[in-house]
Amino acid sequence: MKNRLGLPNLGLGLGLRSEHFEHILEKSPEVDWFEVISENFMDSYGRPRHILKQIAEKYPLVMHGVSMSIGSTDPLNFDYLKSLKVLADEIKPAWISDHLCWTGVLTTNSHDLLPLPLNDESLKHVCDRINQIQDYIERPLVVENPSTYATFKNSNIPEWEFLKLMTEETGCGLLLDINNVYVSSFNNDFDPVEYINELPHDKIVQMHLAGHQNMGNYIIDTHDREVTDKVWKLFQMTYQLANEASILLEWDGNIPEFDVYHSELMKSKKYMNPNFNKAEEDRQYSNQEQVSNPLNVVPLEFTNES
Repeated sequence: MKNRLGLPNLGLGLGLRSEHFEHILEKSPEVDWFEVISENFMDSYGRPRHILKQIAEKYPLVMHGVSMSIGSTDPLNFDYLKSLKVLADEIKPAWISDHLCWTGVLTTNSHDLLPLPLNDESLKHVCDRINQIQDYIERPLVVENPSTYATFKNSNIPEWEFLKLMTEETGCGLLLDINNVYVSSFNNDFDPVEYINELPHDKIVQMHLAGHQNMGNYIIDTHDREVTDKVWKLFQMTYQLANEASILLEWDGNIPEFDVYHSELMKSKKYMNPNFNKAEEDRQYSNQEQVSNPLNVVPLEFTNES
């Protein structure tokens, strides 16, 4: 039975990017919802905040943070949480999310999503902080799996098990980033299918899709290109297990025109079908592209030399 914290299935959404503000306001494109980076608007009371309020009148929004620093040893930053809560009170997001990571120490923000060792000590630390955050913001937090590039020697809990235990202890939801699962599995040599299968699927509130850059020996989570076929296939499998989750496409570098961005999101509809086979579609498309008439029966006016 689906749980998902009583949160709605918003459908198919896009990460809100400033390059597309005017297009969205003028064209009102057919997008189910938008995800905003919380830090881009929390301390801005100028044009970005004004535009965000206009978009919030037309579309459901979700707030996605990158600086909550859930895993840090620094005390929680309640000035940050206060600004977050004020913004949430204004735009009324469906939920608020952030990452299982730490972003700084000794009050310094690295502006990067840094991994933490996964063991009993870190689990208790993270759960204590999530509970404090949820009490303060007065709503459940939705936590995303990060992309990682190394494994700590003192990690003794698989990430999927850590996430499961975390949701059980805190009641938080999961934002499952499919691309991050694939990137981390490649970089850290684990089975992404096992990862997906072992998660608490009823706690998956949202999924992320994005592109990455394969460097040969490792993969970088770049969000600057189309979703790869292997990530799409992993999404196809995952969707059958958690088909009530809201789906969102991220694109943060080399950001294309809105129509290209939206078209990439729409590919997800095909992969929601468990029977969709891209290889078969590619073969059919290739056959359609073949020249329909042999060269020797092309009308003479196209072949005669004058």
